[in-house]
Amino acid sequence: MTSLPLVFEAPRRGLPPRHLADLDPADRKAAVADLGLPGFRADQLARHYFGRLTADVEEMTDLPAAARETLASLLPPLVTPVTEQSCDDGATRKMLWRGHDGALAESVLMAYPDRATVCISSQAGCGMACPFCATGQGGLQRNLSTGEIVDQVRQAAAAARDGALGEPMRLSNIVFMGMGEPLANYKRVVAALRRITSPAPDGLGISPRGITVSTVGLVPAIDKLAAEGLPVTLAVSLHTPDDELRDTLVPVNNRWKVGEVLDAARRYAQATGRRVSIEYALIRDVNDQPWRADLLGKLLRQRVGTKRVHVNLIPLNPTPGSEWDASPRPVQDEFVRRVQAAGVACTVRDTRGQEIDAACGQLAATHR
Repeated sequence: MTSLPLVFEAPRRGLPPRHLADLDPADRKAAVADLGLPGFRADQLARHYFGRLTADVEEMTDLPAAARETLASLLPPLVTPVTEQSCDDGATRKMLWRGHDGALAESVLMAYPDRATVCISSQAGCGMACPFCATGQGGLQRNLSTGEIVDQVRQAAAAARDGALGEPMRLSNIVFMGMGEPLANYKRVVAALRRITSPAPDGLGISPRGITVSTVGLVPAIDKLAAEGLPVTLAVSLHTPDDELRDTLVPVNNRWKVGEVLDAARRYAQATGRRVSIEYALIRDVNDQPWRADLLGKLLRQRVGTKRVHVNLIPLNPTPGSEWDASPRPVQDEFVRRVQAAGVACTVRDTRGQEIDAACGQLAATHR
């Protein structure tokens, strides 16, 4: 199904200049001191960036003009908008970003009745080579820096606040389900999570309980994340319960089998107290058979526990020219019924943005 190799180590190139969001509070003070300014200027700068969501030093009028000019070096441009698309009556807005080196990444800002959510990227491209995913088939260009990850969230929070979704909203939910495998960029993703969840002025002050980190199943990294003290939701992109199909549908399964991944999910749930989400993209005539629904429910009940897991069924958003297609609605409904019959919670994800290339990697592919 796929001819691309798995890539766990990203090319060591292209990371942007050091940015305020790359630094923890102590490092920010040291960086400001290196610029010849008193340490309290670091706190002022952070209050503007994380608290007021601005990266424009000219708006920081409580700073002396000379200090603003100097401190601008800690706020280099990271992700520049290339194009923006919207649909769902303005409730879904997809952004294509270009890094300083030309690398492309995507994010999607979505309004719901009770929240604003942004789906962000952790890598430019992806090395996991899943054949039904536009990002996976595009390969991996590089990791995103901590600052590039955080700045996607900052810009989304500012856009939601300023009415980009139709009315002013507070960004409360973040999903690491854009381009890339977050746990393959582990160090920077965890640093970004700390910036995002730390209260202002140290960070954006978003509750970790509103954050979901996805993975195709990098077992050692799942266990490592469980020990970080960050109670974020883990989403495992399983997509099929049997090793035979998953070896080709999700090639990382050749390294860590379904049972190993589900055991790691159980350990994560036990360590964090957070229910794990099982992501399952339903693909017509590939992984939508009733027996797979039965097997999925059985395995989750046995290896994770019904109170620790939830299945998030995703109607496939097919990419142009792809052989993959979404399952018919009756097939989808029967799949849900069978998983629920095993005692496992199962719901269908609200589909958004199908008319604007909202599947990860689609928009970037048209601008290469």
